[in-house]
Formats: sequence, structure tokens, C-alpha cells
Amino acid sequence: LRLLKIHYAPLNGRYPLLLNFPLLQYLSLNGLDWLKLDLEVLERLLLLIELHLHDIRLLTGNINSVRVLKDTLESIDISFCPDIEGNFMDLADFP
Repeated sequence: LRLLKIHYAPLNGRYPLLLNFPLLQYLSLNGLDWLKLDLEVLERLLLLIELHLHDIRLLTGNINSVRVLKDTLESIDISFCPDIEGNFMDLADFP
């Protein structure tokens, strides 16, 4: 699987195998109010090129977790995820 889009699905709780796709390149999660997810799980997606996280109330973690993807990640869009910690300036040295 190289592209995964989940928008407004009624997911509730944690799904540890949800992002267990090592070849994933494009990830878009949108409007998942009850999905419990931490940015650290993205560290397993070493080929990720685009990341879009929008309106995920229970998304937690530090933006620094994304630094592991520095060599492949080209586009990041994180919005309306109130529990994300850190500063986007931590990613200023991305290519």
C-alpha cells in the first residue's frame, strides 16, 4: 500500500496496526474525532513523501517526531490538531 486516505470514518480508540504499511508514501487523515494517534507512530513510515493530518482532536505528540522522515518527506500539512506540541521552526532545516 502506497497511498492511504481516511476521511471522516467512525474510528474510536487506538488502532496500532492502522499505520503498519512500511511502503506508504502518501498519508491523509481527516476528521477523525475519536481516533487516538501519536505522531511517534509515523517514525515507522520511512518512505513517506506527503503527510496531511487535519481535524484530529486526539492526535498527540511532538512535531519533532517527524524529523525521522526528513530525507523523504516533501509536504506536511497539519491543521486543527490542538494537542500537538513543539514548534514548526524545529523543521526549518528540512530540504
